[in-house]
Amino acid sequence: MQTTLKLNPEDNVAIALRSLEIGEGGAVNRIPRGHKVALCNIGKGEIVRKYAQPIGYASEGIGAGSHVHTHNLGFGQVQQSYEFAQARAGQVIEGTGRTFLGYRRNGGRVGTRNYVAVISSVNCSATAARMMASHFDDDCMAEFPNVDGVAAFVHGTGCGMADDGEGFEALQRVMWGYARHPNVSGVLMVGLGCEINQIEWLVEAYGLKTGPLFQTMNIQERAGLSRTVDLGIRKIKEMLPAANECRRVDCPVSELTVALQCGGSDAWSGVTANPALGNAVDQLVAMGGTGVLAETPEIYGAEHLLTRRALNRDVGERLIDLIRWWEDYAARNRGSINNNPSPGNKQGGLSTILEKSLGAVAKGGTTTLNEVCRYGDRVKGRGLVFMDSPGYDPVSVTGQIASGCNLVAFTTGRGSAFGSKPAPCIKIATNSDMYKRLQADMDINAGPILDGGETVEEMGGKIFEKLIAVASGEQSKSESQGLGDYEFVPWQLGAVM
Repeated sequence: MQTTLKLNPEDNVAIALRSLEIGEGGAVNRIPRGHKVALCNIGKGEIVRKYAQPIGYASEGIGAGSHVHTHNLGFGQVQQSYEFAQARAGQVIEGTGRTFLGYRRNGGRVGTRNYVAVISSVNCSATAARMMASHFDDDCMAEFPNVDGVAAFVHGTGCGMADDGEGFEALQRVMWGYARHPNVSGVLMVGLGCEINQIEWLVEAYGLKTGPLFQTMNIQERAGLSRTVDLGIRKIKEMLPAANECRRVDCPVSELTVALQCGGSDAWSGVTANPALGNAVDQLVAMGGTGVLAETPEIYGAEHLLTRRALNRDVGERLIDLIRWWEDYAARNRGSINNNPSPGNKQGGLSTILEKSLGAVAKGGTTTLNEVCRYGDRVKGRGLVFMDSPGYDPVSVTGQIASGCNLVAFTTGRGSAFGSKPAPCIKIATNSDMYKRLQADMDINAGPILDGGETVEEMGGKIFEKLIAVASGEQSKSESQGLGDYEFVPWQLGAVM
């Protein structure tokens, strides 16, 4: 029986397919499942390769058959040689005819869900927003079957910040993105009144128009919390009949914009779930749809693979500029980009951020990188897009949804209980063992790729069909468990004052 998996002929390490005891498969010490074993002697300072790419440097001499992990594999910045627009691929296939059942909004955008959103401008109005939304329980919503719910989107910032600059602008982009999201039919924005993040500024800056399905209010003008909550409930009650008039209709698959995310990654992420999701993204892009890759620290060391696929040099250089910003950001905060991977990632066999990134970029498939945008920027084009964000899942997904993603695809190897609103999240397990333990949380098991039952392409087809089914109204596992009310976490940038 095969004991190890070598991913590329150029690699000098392989992955243990099961836990190896001394003597098994040439192991000279115990090697946990999913961890790396040296295929040859590797001298101190020599590059360790996986996926035919550097994942670090030997911090000491490593003998053939040895366990390769954090104790003998060091992180170091790799001097990348960047190429641009050298591997463009993925042409749109016209006339495929694939559709899903979605909600057509004014302006032409298409939603996969139909929510009424209560959005707080500042933490000081967060409790009021939650109180308003919590009033609308299952009994209240029974007469509005076409509305998925009333959801509160609250956060821990909005004041004690500069009234301009990257932090303020990022928060306003997120609020605007949620207020005009295609999965939202009605919006109530709630403020305190004296905060830095004034609702009126947002309305003016983005040309938003108040009306029956978009309203604003603040606590100070309404003379207190309870009166604000009572008025807010009345306003939402007035919105619900109009929101309930929305109906699902046939819409082309090209209207799907999918956030590509991974969390709780392990050694199998880059072997099973991520390549399979990438295959599904290739299918989506071929039909005119959009995949949004993010988590800039988690492409670090693999960005050169994306610049080769950039539409042009300008797109590729924008990606490199983000990498340089993150190097500076980590340094000035006395951190290291190699602080990611997490302890759980390391237990799962990932040793350095370089190794993690090489597996993470596989989520983006193989097509042309058409656009690079800021956190929460509205995605304007189609095809594969990259959005700047931290690797922290809730913050990253919040930005992707603000950018217009109407679905989230989330791969995990260690397991995750993540879910999101207003865009539903499907979770894809990298291995069968974890899938069996967390079956109530996982929508798809990509483990059969490793177990020998299915190919990456076959699993990619399953993921693609699941995306269409969930877009058409099928509940994901996270939705059925009520997740998504606490995962709205805008990226907080800049000084807190």
